[in-house]
Amino acid sequence: MLNDKLKNHHIILASASPRRQQFFKDLGLDFEIRLKPVDEEYPQRLRHFEISDYLAQLKALPFKDELKPNDILITSDTIVWHNNKALGKPRNASEAFDIIKSLSNATHEVITSVCFTSSFYEKTVNAVTKVTFKNLTDEEINYYIATCKPFDKAGAYGIQEWIGQIGVKKIEGSYFNVMGLPTHLVYQTLNDMAKKI
Repeated sequence: MLNDKLKNHHIILASASPRRQQFFKDLGLDFEIRLKPVDEEYPQRLRHFEISDYLAQLKALPFKDELKPNDILITSDTIVWHNNKALGKPRNASEAFDIIKSLSNATHEVITSVCFTSSFYEKTVNAVTKVTFKNLTDEEINYYIATCKPFDKAGAYGIQEWIGQIGVKKIEGSYFNVMGLPTHLVYQTLNDMAKKI
């Protein structure tokens, strides 16, 4: 349905994430995957969605000079916000344990920003989802890290994995946002863009 509206456009997804790529397939979109390395650093003054907005826009910069008039480039970034700081991806099992332990028996926010860029237009949207974990035991945390190795995930967990199934007590907002893409916002924004460009 949306693909028909965008038939005169060429969608470029700049993401190596298999989860995000699958979401675009599930939305019924034709798209090309195009990747460029970006140093994902941000000014320390930024807070909350400012960080993910900045990084999503930063990821679009290397592509801007090569976009054709019918191209729509989509870049995104997800952070976990807890105790007034952004939690990144863990570098090892010890860091993963510390991050998940801090999320145990508490509520954190998962923020995903998506930047839509054409040769003459840019729009960034974001979604915030609150996730509450039960009190996780050290045994549960260690089992999850050993079996799922969540080192490619902000906040050291994937809600769709074992830890989410046994540990998440409550969620407020988009489930798919926690997985890495607020699909409802992507659908809505592309629909709006199809009318404008």
